[in-house]
Amino acid sequence: MIGRLTGTLAHKAPPQVLIDVNGVGYELDVPMSTFYNLPALGERLTLLTHFVVREDAQLLFGFLLPEERATFRQLIRISGVGPRTALAILSGLSVADLSQAVARQESGRLVKVPGIGKKTAERLLLELKGKLAPELAGDTGVTSDAQSDIVQALVALGYNEREAAAALKALPQDVGVSEGIKLALKALSR
Repeated sequence: MIGRLTGTLAHKAPPQVLIDVNGVGYELDVPMSTFYNLPALGERLTLLTHFVVREDAQLLFGFLLPEERATFRQLIRISGVGPRTALAILSGLSVADLSQAVARQESGRLVKVPGIGKKTAERLLLELKGKLAPELAGDTGVTSDAQSDIVQALVALGYNEREAAAALKALPQDVGVSEGIKLALKALSR
């Protein structure tokens, strides 16, 4: 119904924004990834939208990137995942991170999103497998089981995926898991 809005950013209070389109104010809920990239108040912007009509409400969701809207639409097709849950997922994980988690079947990354339990995470992984663009999953350079174990250990210790992948690149290709973790921790502590 409403596919895109172009107007002036009139108000923003997470997760809602108000866009003035020629005198008409549209309230939209946006994921935090979109919210953080919004221009200053009073500036023009264009948001792609998804319009939800329910018995008790009419809701409008906005996205800066087409990938975010496409992923949102994939998420709300899954049984038990409504628009608010889909928005929470996109606020907690970037589209690339979600694609990567689905490609690797890592439910642990999804469980970290508020409102997503273990069963929902497993259902998401099952339902989304092969449906998200594989090019968005990115290449972290993980090629072996040992390297994958090293990355998972670093993430479990509190490092993010990027830090773990950067530390992994500094390691020899044939390093063992325990030695690799020690060397990666040394590299990360510098």
